[in-house]
Amino acid sequence: MNVPRIQLKKAIKRYLPRSFLGRSIMIIVTPLILLQIVSTWIFYDRHWTLITRRLADSVAGEIGFVVDEMGRFEAAERVIWLSRAAGDLGFYFNFKSGEILPNAPAEIGSGILNTRLAHAMRERVRRPFHIDTWSHERLVQMKVQLPDGVMEIFVPRKRLFSSTTYLFIMWMVGTSMLLFAIATMFMRNQVRPIRRLSAAVDNFGKGRDVPNFKPEGATEIRLAAAAFERMRGRINNALTQRTEMLAGVSHDLRTPLTRMKLQLALLEESPKVEDLKQDLREMEIMVEEFLAFARGEGTEEVSDCDLVGLLGTIVRSAITPNREVTLETAGDLRILVRPNAIRRCITNLVVNACTHADHVHVSAERRGTLVEICIDDDGPGIPETEREDVFKPFYRLDSSRNSQTGGTGLGLSIARDLARGGGGDVELESSPMGGLRAKVRLPV
Repeated sequence: MNVPRIQLKKAIKRYLPRSFLGRSIMIIVTPLILLQIVSTWIFYDRHWTLITRRLADSVAGEIGFVVDEMGRFEAAERVIWLSRAAGDLGFYFNFKSGEILPNAPAEIGSGILNTRLAHAMRERVRRPFHIDTWSHERLVQMKVQLPDGVMEIFVPRKRLFSSTTYLFIMWMVGTSMLLFAIATMFMRNQVRPIRRLSAAVDNFGKGRDVPNFKPEGATEIRLAAAAFERMRGRINNALTQRTEMLAGVSHDLRTPLTRMKLQLALLEESPKVEDLKQDLREMEIMVEEFLAFARGEGTEEVSDCDLVGLLGTIVRSAITPNREVTLETAGDLRILVRPNAIRRCITNLVVNACTHADHVHVSAERRGTLVEICIDDDGPGIPETEREDVFKPFYRLDSSRNSQTGGTGLGLSIARDLARGGGGDVELESSPMGGLRAKVRLPV
């Protein structure tokens, strides 16, 4: 039962402005347009109709007077009478003796002037007549049938029209355009702080600096901007505290590991000592991976980076005699990012692919407002149901990756964390090469 209503709402939304500026102007302009339509209708229906009727009655009455008075004069005196009437009334008279009006409708065309003038001629003249309001630019031609001929009258068009109509329309349209321009300028000034706030939030979400930002605009916009400033301060304080805490944790963890390494170095070589050294190396790797995941390269500054050169360096370092790694790029790929963070993100994905595949292909291209980097491999891949789970810290796929690979289950977590820290993301899907595709999207 609600389907037609939902469709109507969708149709209305399709034609409504999507921007705040457009909707605000529509809210201001719509009542103005409705007011003008109502005013124009009232003016047309009342004032213009009334004035036109009075002008038509006046012209028809004067014509009726001239026609009636002509019956009192002889043929020779009619010329003098018509000449005097033309001078006094401002009409042009031409009497055609012996002519007869054709059998045609009394009115030609349509419109309020034809309707009112024909009605007035019927009431005041009461003779067969013909009206032509279109053939002459400044005159209205009328013919009246008399007993001995046809009286042709040319009436100046200004006698039947009121200039107030055009003045009213011109003033109405002119003031409307002026008010529309003022409303547009005012709303632009109101929308500008919203756009600046949006840009600041977007840049902060992408890990970029937001210099010289200050609350401005209307009270509500200032409140939102102030709330953003407080949020940004709390987030920066939290990041600073976490970095300081991790620095202390890193020192506290590495110190006992170093003492253990020294003590093992003093012991005699044996299988048990070698096992302990291996465990110690795994602990060091795990600590470094965990600290990198928790740190997330959050303190690095954003700078202009050439992804083509960055990807080339990563690919060259990943090539081995037993592993083929290729690179394909298209167009200019310079963007604002944290270079070390993106290098670590891509490196983790490439190393992950190289660990489980023999052939790896890296490609990058610009797609609209994003740069898309794909790492394809011909390895065993990851089941679709577990592609989101592998981004969880310390999550491992026992069916395809075991402890002998040396992984800790943090590589993909770190990669996604670093990408999202720059406003992008990492997704996994099936690769055309038969294995896994890791797709990195970064905002330009």
